[in-house]
Amino acid sequence: MFLLGCLDQLLFGASPAVYGVLFLPVCVLTALWVRVGDVLSAPVVLPIAFAVGLLPVAEGGGGLLGRLMGLVTGLATQAGWLYGGTLLAAAIVLVRRVRWVRGRQRRG
Repeated sequence: MFLLGCLDQLLFGASPAVYGVLFLPVCVLTALWVRVGDVLSAPVVLPIAFAVGLLPVAEGGGGLLGRLMGLVTGLATQAGWLYGGTLLAAAIVLVRRVRWVRGRQRRG
């Protein structure tokens, strides 16, 4: 996500909407690629990745406090993308987990 945030900064001038749209496929791919044993960690990791990737996109003044304030503002204004992507990943992960448990019960 940090690399996508940097790419957004470079190509689109730090557009939060573009960053949010790019976050959705990352959520889907993360939920599909994670190992079965770690499948429940995907919805936890995604909000952290969103926040880290928001660093280059967030508008902020000079210095650490300005950047931190821009990050907090970005998290507040882009919460819809964050929640939507996390819920999408959680739904995919839940379906994968249920299928894995049912397959394991059939074999065992």
